[in-house]
Amino acid sequence: MSVALTVAVAVVSAVANTYGLYPGGRNHSGVEMGLENVSTSTVPGKELENITYFNKWEISTSLEGILVPIVFVITFIVGLVGNGTLIVSVIANKVMCNIPNIFIVSLSIGDFLLILVSVPVTSFYYTFKNWPFGEAMCKINEVTQTISLGVSVFTLTALSADRYVAIVNPMAKLTGRTLRTTIVTVVVIWLLSTLLALPDAIFGKETRYEINGTVILICHQFEPLDHDHGKIFFMLRFVIFFLLPIITIGFFYINMARILIRSSSNVPVDSKTGAVNHNRQMIARRKVAHVVLSFVIIFIICWLPRHIYLILWNYMNHEYDEFWHVLKILTFCLTFINSCVNPFALYFLSGQFRKYYNRYLFCCCQRVRYDSLEPTSTMHNLHSTSRRQSLTNTSIVHSQSMC
Repeated sequence: MSVALTVAVAVVSAVANTYGLYPGGRNHSGVEMGLENVSTSTVPGKELENITYFNKWEISTSLEGILVPIVFVITFIVGLVGNGTLIVSVIANKVMCNIPNIFIVSLSIGDFLLILVSVPVTSFYYTFKNWPFGEAMCKINEVTQTISLGVSVFTLTALSADRYVAIVNPMAKLTGRTLRTTIVTVVVIWLLSTLLALPDAIFGKETRYEINGTVILICHQFEPLDHDHGKIFFMLRFVIFFLLPIITIGFFYINMARILIRSSSNVPVDSKTGAVNHNRQMIARRKVAHVVLSFVIIFIICWLPRHIYLILWNYMNHEYDEFWHVLKILTFCLTFINSCVNPFALYFLSGQFRKYYNRYLFCCCQRVRYDSLEPTSTMHNLHSTSRRQSLTNTSIVHSQSMC
């Protein structure tokens, strides 16, 4: 992945050279700017002589001012449609309301919120040469991004823990693994994510900077010239929102793999039918575990480059040149793209979700086939016994069609 990212940066840098991409001085992500390499001074709202002020709504003509908004428009449309369809598919269909899907809906709501609030605002930030929305929107934008990040990574951790319990202790549903417990967990995740976003609400602000005789407006999470603050801030962010959750998820999946390898010999069954039912349930749980793992891999691919960039930039003495500027933009865009790709993963990995996507997006009028709701169908009634699944599936076949 690192090699691919380096090649991508090199290619974009070559294009940037051709079009004259401005390499430094501006801060669209609310963090690093390379201000230590420029003669700057903070302008606390007062007029200074011999200083040129940017028009707040002056449109940028740089390459990034054209390409990044295009990427964000695509992300906005795809993300709202994909996550919106996923949320409706679960909420509007009682048969889809099980423990894994409640977590997935929470994940999609976090992504939907980010796309609805931050993607348009950030896109305009690249379109115009200054931050045009004021300090209140600056704080809201930073808080929304942190809440969405927290909801994503903590929900993935909770999903991994749920899959671990479902595989290691299949009878746990009878001893406390209920929808009510799941909803409480989701609420706790949102409250924790909001709490961790409070520093963005406190320190995020709009500031004016003089750079080479011109004043520009910047939205940032903290004072960019405070390098020690930046080191601590981004290292803590990396540990809390990436390292610890990924280590926890890795622990669950390593132990799940060990259990699955020897699952056939560990679980006693009373008959051949019991063995078949047990194998069905284990296959269904493995499928859901694969879906969750795909979400985790997507999250790592989209967020690890950003964390690496922020840590390297804050801990290493580099001149803010074209390479760092392009790398910043690429990694920043990846974090937003992460919010619109999970519905695609579900579409390809889950036959049940695929049927509802086709229903709501393409108005397919196929009747639900009996085997489409079998216990081996990913995400559907994973914790039910074979008898309950049979009864439920039969009632659905008689009462529900795809349109």
